[in-house]
Amino acid sequence: MDYNSNRKKLVLPEYGRHIQKMVNHALTLEDREERKKSAQTIISVMGNMFPHLRDVSDFKHKLWDHLAIMSDFKLDIDFPYEIPVRENLYTPPKTVPYRENKIRFRHYGGLVDELIKKAIELESEDEKKQLTMLIAAHMKKSLFHWNRDSVTDERIFNDIKKMSQGKLEVEEGAVIPEYRDNSYRGKKKRDQKKRPNPKKSIS
Repeated sequence: MDYNSNRKKLVLPEYGRHIQKMVNHALTLEDREERKKSAQTIISVMGNMFPHLRDVSDFKHKLWDHLAIMSDFKLDIDFPYEIPVRENLYTPPKTVPYRENKIRFRHYGGLVDELIKKAIELESEDEKKQLTMLIAAHMKKSLFHWNRDSVTDERIFNDIKKMSQGKLEVEEGAVIPEYRDNSYRGKKKRDQKKRPNPKKSIS
């Protein structure tokens, strides 16, 4: 038996071995015009395999790119598009550096650190107080999703003081608006509806 595991590995497996055989055959054609006709036929068959992508703007361009790749860039024809360069195709992507700054309170996220820095820089005390309370409301929401059992205004105000190194303080008696997690409440109601009614089961 001729198993696929014993055959040469396909360059683009999504097109199957029959398309690869057609590409290999096109490479053997000596007449340039015949190679071009063969390539156009292959492109047509490849396009029919993915009819849902025909409306994509660069779909045809990708098909010709794939044909060049499957031929190992050896198909000598006039391509209707500029095909990729082999060296660029297999060049590994550049490494994306991680942010080096450390977040002390990871459950609040890096955005809160940035907002606190902006609040400290504000000259207007009224604006500073308003922004501080907005930050506190956002922190309450984040803390609620992280651990709903430990959410208190006092804890959040203390965290703001620590994160700002004492440069931001909240007026005594300030209260953060209550946060309501509608998605959690909706889930709770759905779970309650799913529970069997013991009275109905007894009757």
